Amino acid sequence: MSVPFSDRLIVAIDTTDPVRAAAWARAVAPHAGVLKIGLEYFLAHGSAGLAVVAERPIFLDVKLHDIPNTVAGAMRAILPIAPRLVTIHAGGGPAMVAAAREAAETAGAGRPLILAVTVLTSLNDAELAIMGLHDGAAAQVLRLARMAVSAGADGLVCSPLEVALLRRELGPDVKLVVPGIRPAGAAVGDQARTMTPEQAVAAGADWIVVGRPITAAADPAAAAAAIAADISR
Repeated sequence: MSVPFSDRLIVAIDTTDPVRAAAWARAVAPHAGVLKIGLEYFLAHGSAGLAVVAERPIFLDVKLHDIPNTVAGAMRAILPIAPRLVTIHAGGGPAMVAAAREAAETAGAGRPLILAVTVLTSLNDAELAIMGLHDGAAAQVLRLARMAVSAGADGLVCSPLEVALLRRELGPDVKLVVPGIRPAGAAVGDQARTMTPEQAVAAGADWIVVGRPITAAADPAAAAAAIAADISR
């Protein structure tokens, strides 16, 4: 099933301040389908802290990466939170991905979608070469993507530059969640592989993840509304 355009914007709530998190959540809720909670906030406040951002379904971006048994236990531990989406690192290998999926299945029909992170959007080809990966980001993303989907991942997290490739190679059913989104004219920051919201959705992204261009704006609600309008055209 495709994701409605009205649901495609995920706003990243990246802060340790629950008051600020709640304010951002209220501001962007009319324009965002999902709110992303990452390690910064989740490690500071745990599951109890999610009550202040309950304006929309939660994307729990914790990027689980450990031995299969530990990841399975961690997945079971977060199921009571009932997130819509949860991330694991594809680099953990097929057994780890399968263990995460099996643990998530214990939640039944309401289980979260398992998203495998391929290559972080902060990495470029030169940095990957230092890590021993000499054929570039796109090749590594595709390798990890094929493995993760075969092992049971529902979808993938990739940079916008790999969206068209993954759509072509993996088909329409694999969910693609895409950070590294920067509206035209916005500062790139620490992102190495970026694209505008409209470009990412046109390439085949199911969800786009936007953080600082919205939350650091003078008017986060207006910034979120503008991006939501851009991707709905």
